[in-house]
Parts: sequence; C-alpha cells; structure tokens
Amino acid sequence: MASISFSRSSKMSTDLISELLTSLRLNGVQYHRIQTGPIFGFGFRTKAREVFFHFVAVGGVTLRMGDGTMHRLNAGDAVFLPRGTDHALLSAPDVLVLDMESLDTANLGDGVRNVDTCPTSDPLPGTVLFHGRMTMDLGGMHGLDSLLPDAMFFNVAGERSPDLALILQAMKAEICAGRVGFAGILARLADVAAAMMIRGWVERGCDESSGLISALREPRISNAILALHRYPGRNWSVAELAAECNVSRSAFAERFHTTIKMTPLRYAAEVKMNLARQWLNQERLAIDTVAERLGYTSQASFSRAFKRVTGQPPGASRRLSTTNR
Repeated sequence: MASISFSRSSKMSTDLISELLTSLRLNGVQYHRIQTGPIFGFGFRTKAREVFFHFVAVGGVTLRMGDGTMHRLNAGDAVFLPRGTDHALLSAPDVLVLDMESLDTANLGDGVRNVDTCPTSDPLPGTVLFHGRMTMDLGGMHGLDSLLPDAMFFNVAGERSPDLALILQAMKAEICAGRVGFAGILARLADVAAAMMIRGWVERGCDESSGLISALREPRISNAILALHRYPGRNWSVAELAAECNVSRSAFAERFHTTIKMTPLRYAAEVKMNLARQWLNQERLAIDTVAERLGYTSQASFSRAFKRVTGQPPGASRRLSTTNR
C-alpha cells in the first residue's frame, strides 16, 4: 500500500492528519467475549451510525461480508468494519448462522457480555474472540465517511504496526487470563485498537482514496483546510482561505471544489457543525457556549446555521443523542 510522500509540503500534511484525527470519537455500545465450540456461525446486522470491531484471541474464523466476500482471520488478527456492514463470523462457509442478538449472554461488567456456545462435551473452546459494537463520530474528519472501506484488517504476519500489535497482545492476555476487572480493560483496549486502525489507514493515504485525502497532498488547498480545523471560530472568507495557500481566490475556489466536492464555505460550515454536535452531545456544553466558541454573535444565529446544515435545531440534536444512549 502506498504511504504519504513526505515532500516539501509533507509537514503541512502531517499536521493536518493530526488535526483531523484529534476529534475522532468511538463510543462503545456493547461488547462481547465469545467462546465457541468447533462449529459456529454468528450474524451481525447493521444499525445506524454503528461500527464493528472483532479480535480473534484463540482459533480462527471466516468473516463473510454482506456481498459474500470471505476473509480468514486467525489468532492475533483483528478487523474493523467502519461502515457497519452486515456480516457473519463462521467456523465454515456452510454452517447455520445465528443472529448475535438472539443468543443468551451473561454479564461480565462494564458493558461487556459473555457468549459461550462451546458444548460441555468439548474440553477446550474452538475459538475465543472479542467483539465490539460502537458508534463512531469522525468529527473533524468530515469527508472521510464516504471514503472508508467496508473493512480494515490487521494481520500480525503481514503488516508492520508494533503499537497496535502490543494492544492486541494485551487484549489476548486479558481475554485468556480473566483477571479481576478484565472486562472493562478489554472494552477500552478495543476502542484504542479500532482508533489505531483508522489512524493507520489515514496515514497510509486512505489506500489511495480520492476527495479529502487528495487535499492532504495538495499544497494549493491543504493550508486552508488546516486553518479551518485549527480556527473554527473564525468567520473565514474565500479570499482569506486562498491567501493561506498563496493562490488566487478563483484558482483556490475551483481547486477546492474539484477535490472536496463542495465549496470552501460549505466545508467551513460542516466543520463548525461537526464540532458543535460533538460539544453539545458528548461534552454537554451549553448551546450559547458552543455558539460563542464557533464565532456566532448570538445563539439564534448559531441555531439557524446548525439547523441549515444538520436539518434539526441544536436542542433536538442533544435530546436525540440522550435518547440513543
């Protein structure tokens, strides 16, 4: 896979990657430690805004995607499904698949449930894995959602990522040892592992995806994007953004729209409202505080802008977020 080329503008691109990743949020919905016998099939259904993470500690599984594509995961391998795609984990392609939500579970604490389908006649489980279902807020990485692949894989035998390997080794130790408090530690490690897989994908240039990642390498617009993310409370004009890139207003506006598929001011509004959602729904800041941070002269003007971009007023967004928790 191609990596980002560190040319004269590479420092700028690295800064932008860091800025975008800072606002990434993964929030756990449900976690499962799953122990199976030699034959098993678990189905996972897509839900709005939810993503999936699987880590195989012992044994192996076949991942079958919704389109029928098969991938083999062995002990030590992990997969992150950032688009929440329907899929199944199987011992073999032709086994009976059970809906994950229909299985009996036991509470392990800290939002982690245990699933044990290993027959009592089998002295040892065939496979042990950890599954996480999460919500993902890309925050400042607006524009990446349409570029994300169906699956991101980490293969211990074929990919260099020592930091992630250490996280997964720690997960395996917690899964197998079952020490006091292991469930909560596993849930946190799963969140970190998923975030590191996203970071690795972004740092690799999003596997040559277009759109925003093209902008990371484009000196005529990347300075402007960095400025928008670093100073979201400033009311930028197109001319000011063009000046950040040392190009003419018309050339900047044309290049920006060609690469990002939206105007600079529309992108600026999206950045502001993504931050607003995060501050309102996750950090629980007051609406007037968010309005002030984002450079609005009144709560009313902020509310109008928020509804124009998101389709609902700030208060409704917060109530919906609270209901879905």
